[in-house]
Amino acid sequence: MSENNENHEIIYRDDVTVELVKASASDADVIWAARVSTAGEQSLDEIGEDPARSAGLINYLARERHGSPFEHTSMTFFVSAPIFVFREFMRHRIASYNEESGRYRELNPVFYIPSKERKLVQVGKTGSYTFEDGTKEQFDISVKAMKDAYVIAYESYKKMLDAGVAREVARVVLPVSTYSSMYVSMNARALMNFLSLRTAREGSHFPSYPQREIEMVAELMEAEFAKLMPLTYAAFEKSGRIAP
Repeated sequence: MSENNENHEIIYRDDVTVELVKASASDADVIWAARVSTAGEQSLDEIGEDPARSAGLINYLARERHGSPFEHTSMTFFVSAPIFVFREFMRHRIASYNEESGRYRELNPVFYIPSKERKLVQVGKTGSYTFEDGTKEQFDISVKAMKDAYVIAYESYKKMLDAGVAREVARVVLPVSTYSSMYVSMNARALMNFLSLRTAREGSHFPSYPQREIEMVAELMEAEFAKLMPLTYAAFEKSGRIAP
């Protein structure tokens, strides 16, 4: 949704987007990397000979946590999300990042507001808590407070830019709910580690409690991963969503 304010169209979003822009990632990559230890240069000749054997090998690697064969892959995603999501994302250091820069370009007035399905109330203590639905009043108060803050912040940002202040200085007034975009590249092992920590799933051997907004990104990345590497993804699920 969008609103006009002093000739600036402010856009409010409650979603994230993920696009797989390129990939060199298949189950075959894992298989030849694993088999080189016993087959040497003949490992490439064995690919696809026996699908059941291939699935068994990948399950074995995942179960026993022999992780290096999964690193011979690469996936690059283009992600659009609020800045606070990226700050959590970049704690995962086995990845490569390039993010849109507020030093070099004027940032667009696109801000995050939660959807009505977003749970608003935290119940319990850190390390042992759940989130529950808020009331309509809590939702309305939250959305109004956010929009009011965003309007003031963006007006201040534009005033400084119009006065000739450098973009890298003017941007300091913008909130972390401002949308940004980035490329992130990961191998399959790093992606499985990311998914294990940033999604909440029944059956996970080590339950995680991610913030919902980064889980939304993770879910979209997971869908692409499952299509690219179905045997590896099945092994990840079978092993309790633990990264090898």
